[in-house]
Parts: sequence; C-alpha cells; structure tokens
Amino acid sequence: MTTTIYSATSTAWGGREGRVASSDNRVDLELSIPKGLGGDDGPGTNPEQLFATGYAACFHSALKAVARGRKVDVGGSAVSVTVALVRDSDTESLDLATRIEAQIPDVARDTAQELLDAAHALCPYSRATRGNIAAEVVLVDND
Repeated sequence: MTTTIYSATSTAWGGREGRVASSDNRVDLELSIPKGLGGDDGPGTNPEQLFATGYAACFHSALKAVARGRKVDVGGSAVSVTVALVRDSDTESLDLATRIEAQIPDVARDTAQELLDAAHALCPYSRATRGNIAAEVVLVDND
C-alpha cells in the first residue's frame, strides 16, 4: 500500500511555445522552443530545463541523505543534471537521455563513488527513469 506524502500539479498552455504554472502559482514560466529544436530560442524555459532542474535538486537531496546516514560531510557538494532530447536513428522517435555529474570535495574518491551510487539507487527521479532512458552517472573532479 502506498501513501501520498506530497503531490504537485502544474498545467501547460500552448505546449513548448506557451506557459506552464503550478497550481499554487509558485512556478509560472513562459516557454520557448530552443533553436536546436527549430524554435526562435526565445526568453522562456523549456521542458528539458525544468526536468533537469528538478532532477538535480532531488538527486542532491538523495546524496545528502545517504551521506548523512553514513556520517560523511558532503557540505561542499554539487550535482548537475543534463537532460538531452535525442533522436533514435532507427525509429526516428525522440527520447530523453540524462547525465548526472556530482562534485563531492574533501571526500575520498572511492567513498564519494559509493555515495553517488547509493544516491542513484535512492533518488525518486532515478528510480522512475531507470531502464526507461539512457542515464550516465559521473563523479567529477573538484577542479
């Protein structure tokens, strides 16, 4: 049995060239089509940026939770998520692919990699997309 502990609702008008807003109006954004998709690269955001933003925040929270449980300080860490819209050359269909990059300074590389792997297993975004889209998880140097 599952129990909903939080839910969010957003509505889009006009697709990629419209607007999106959350039901509580905390998010209310104009959307624009990037040039790479044939658009005018207008001032608005796009679905891939919104997904990458949510995924990065969720994954970083999972990383912090795992680290806290193992009593490892990841206070200076950062997570970046790149979401790409890719075309399958065989079917011509559009798919998503993700690259998650984490910087975890002042933590031994093997420990940092263990934390990263555990966060990927825990993060709800990772769990929801696992097996559905290409995903790469990378521990990057702290330069």
